[in-house]
Amino acid sequence: MHEHALMNDVMREILKTAAAENARTVTGVSVWLGALSHMTPQHFAEHFADAAAGSIAAGATITATTSTDIHHPHAAGVMIEGIEVEPAP
Repeated sequence: MHEHALMNDVMREILKTAAAENARTVTGVSVWLGALSHMTPQHFAEHFADAAAGSIAAGATITATTSTDIHHPHAAGVMIEGIEVEPAP
């Protein structure tokens, strides 16, 4: 359940940013995975693929950085560090 809520937040932010940039597709997403998020880069990529299916973010390349700082204020979360898009013509 925790992963589902995190992915909903991540996808909402990605799609909001893509819309603001008038993107045709999202080609890449860079994320920071908190030490207490219970996400590995592979686990995140699997959840992302499910969450992004059928959207303009489907197939985007994922780059993930994993934190080991359990005291970080966002240690239980996932933060988007960057979004790469292909602009609409």
